[in-house]
Amino acid sequence: MARPVRAAGESGSKMTISRVVVCALGELADGAARGFEFQTSEGLREGFVVRRGECLVAYRNVCPHLGNPLNWKPDAFLTRARDQIMCSVHGAVFEIETGLCVGGACLGRSLTAIPVEVVDAQVIVDPGGG
Repeated sequence: MARPVRAAGESGSKMTISRVVVCALGELADGAARGFEFQTSEGLREGFVVRRGECLVAYRNVCPHLGNPLNWKPDAFLTRARDQIMCSVHGAVFEIETGLCVGGACLGRSLTAIPVEVVDAQVIVDPGGG
């Protein structure tokens, strides 16, 4: 499960969650995806990261067509070939690197990107930084 990272100078209950440790980089295989949750002022939200070679990308787990989550079970965000992101509700497919819909009901629209980086071999996302 993803865990929040405290910003410098923050303590205990006054912590504002902005960055989230998703997993260790070694736990995310090439061609794999991993979901995570993060807190916003509107409540708990979901996102996911995808690793493709040395490239890591992260997106909010919201289809631009109907607003539903993309996955049908935990960490199931990719096509069988693992070369595209796919919406489990209506089958729209998105480029991994850009989040652009290249097939389906939301053609030409994009997933919402979340900044992601690797720090000390940990995959860290910043949902408030995009």
